[in-house]
Amino acid sequence: MGNTKKFTAVVVGIGLVTLSACGSSDSGDTGDSKTVTLVSHDSWAVSKNVLKDFEKKSGYTVRVLKDGDAGQAVNKAILTKDNPQGDVFFGVDNTLLSRALDNGLFQSYEAKGADRVVPEYRADPDKHRVTPVDTGDICVNYDKAYFSEHGLTPPESLDDLVRPEYKNLLVTENASTSSPGLGFLLGTVARYGEDGWEGYWEKLQDNGVKVVDGWEQAYNEEFSGSAGGREAGGDRPLVVSYASSPPAEVVFADPKPKTAPTGVADGTCFRQVEYAGLLSNARNAEGGKALIDFLLTQEFQEDMPLNMFVHPVREDAQLPEEFVKYGPQAEDPQTMDPAEIAAGRDQWVKSWTSLVLK
Repeated sequence: MGNTKKFTAVVVGIGLVTLSACGSSDSGDTGDSKTVTLVSHDSWAVSKNVLKDFEKKSGYTVRVLKDGDAGQAVNKAILTKDNPQGDVFFGVDNTLLSRALDNGLFQSYEAKGADRVVPEYRADPDKHRVTPVDTGDICVNYDKAYFSEHGLTPPESLDDLVRPEYKNLLVTENASTSSPGLGFLLGTVARYGEDGWEGYWEKLQDNGVKVVDGWEQAYNEEFSGSAGGREAGGDRPLVVSYASSPPAEVVFADPKPKTAPTGVADGTCFRQVEYAGLLSNARNAEGGKALIDFLLTQEFQEDMPLNMFVHPVREDAQLPEEFVKYGPQAEDPQTMDPAEIAAGRDQWVKSWTSLVLK
C-alpha cells in the first residue's frame, strides 16, 4: 500500500529480505525470456528463500524495479505503458484501480489460484485484468501510554475524533499526495455521504487536525506512539496509519514488548485491496503470468504479512501469531466500490484540498 506503511525499522532491516535482483527505476526490461521483471512501489518485500523457491521451480529469474510510492509508481507505469519497464506491476490499490484500468495499463490474465481469493476482494470479473494480492485497513492508531497517562479513553470511531477531549491530538496525511491520506478521506465520504463529509472535515479542522504530506512524516515524526515518533519528539497521540502498524511496532522492537505500544480505533477504518496485473506490451508475458500465479500461492501469501505488513487474500492462508494477536482486521470497515471511487475521487480530493489546505 505504497511506501506509506514502511517503518523505519523495516527500512533498516530490509537487508534481511534481499531480493533476487534489483535495478534502478529508470532501467528498461532486459527482454531476456528467462528474466521476468516486477515493477512495484517501494514497499515490495519478500523472504529470500521464498523468492528463490519460485525461481528454482519456474526457471525464471525475478528482477524488481521499485518506483516510489504507490501513486507515483502507478502514474509512471501509465506514462510508459507503450514501452513498459517490466512485465508485471504490483501495488495498484482500489483507490487508484480505475485510473490504471481506464488507461489500458493491463492485459487480461486469470491467475491460477484466483478461485481461492476471498470473493469480496475480486475485481474486474469479466476481463481479469488485475489479480488481488493483499488487503489492509487504513485506521487511526493511538498511543496507549498517552491515553493512560492522561486518564482518557482512546477514540473508537470517526464521530469520536471531533469530540473536544481529542482536540489537537490527530495528525493525518494529505489526501492528494498520500495513499493512507486518500483512504482516510474516502472512509469519511463512505461514512457521511456526499452531503456530510465536508461538514465532518470542517469539524475535524475546528478540533485541530494536523495535515502533513505523507505517512513517513505523520507516523515516524509526529506520532508519539511509534518508535520513530518518540525519538523525534512527536506530540500527536493519534495518527492515520494501518491496522497492521501495532504488530510492526512489536516485531521490530528490541527488546520486544509483551504488548503493542499502540492500538487501533476500529471504527475509523477504510479497507484497501492491492492488485497485480500483467502489463500491456510486456516483453515476457509468459514469465509475467508465472509471477502473478506465484503471488497467489499459499507460500507467498503466508510470507507477506511479516514482510509487507498486509493481510493475505487467499481464504486458506494462515496468519502469523503477531498479526492474530496485535493486528486483526477491522470487523466492519468502511468500503467503497472502485467504480464509485472512480466517479468521485478527483472531485473529492479537489474539494478536500480547497477546504482543508486553504
